Amino acid sequence: MTDQLSPAERYAASRSRRSLPLLESFASGLRFDLDPFQRAAAESLENGRSVLVAAPTGAGKTVVAEFAVYLAMQRPSAKIFYTAPMKALSNQKYAELVAEYGPDEVGLLTGDTNVNSRARMVVMTTEVLRNMLYADSDLLRDLAFVIMDEVHYLADRFRGAVWEEVIIHLPQTVRMISLSATVSNAEEFGDWLQAVRGETDVIVSEERPVPLEQHVIVRHRMVDLFDSSGLAATHRVNPELV
Repeated sequence: MTDQLSPAERYAASRSRRSLPLLESFASGLRFDLDPFQRAAAESLENGRSVLVAAPTGAGKTVVAEFAVYLAMQRPSAKIFYTAPMKALSNQKYAELVAEYGPDEVGLLTGDTNVNSRARMVVMTTEVLRNMLYADSDLLRDLAFVIMDEVHYLADRFRGAVWEEVIIHLPQTVRMISLSATVSNAEEFGDWLQAVRGETDVIVSEERPVPLEQHVIVRHRMVDLFDSSGLAATHRVNPELV
């Protein structure tokens, strides 16, 4: 790949490696190249900014969270919390991090589970973090990053206040990684985060790596919901259904 770059591009790449050594070290350990939105979010994090990442399901938002974990692990005693809206998602993420870093480095806190809560990486439901903030828990000491998965729950009429309280009351020194697949007003949301949390970059990717297809069952037969004759982009209903 380097042989195909112009001298100016090679110089720019060299400067990037020098200015973002942790990102380059992280990327070198991957078995794939970072997508532009992943690299942009990672650059913001290494430069000390928070990020809001809006990208379709399956696009690779998790890689941004993994880089935040990597950053935290490079700092002596720094902690990172990973929040999820449901216990099932918390348990899943806990298992993934344990497989990657080992059980001594990862904790889990949900309403009925307390595992290794003083670990440097702790997975928890958002309500648990809200309660920790109000209790001024000593577990917050040395907290450097908070990953808020499914941050669009902020708009939930029943639970959204929990996300809002966490975002507002987190110490200003904590960098936030907000992830969502369904934020329709990302720029507006990003402006609010910027006002509340300080420097926050909005990273939006609309590229869907896995095509989204919609079907309906008609008389025990699955039929495309939209016309597949090349006019699908117009969302014209399949003539078979009319």
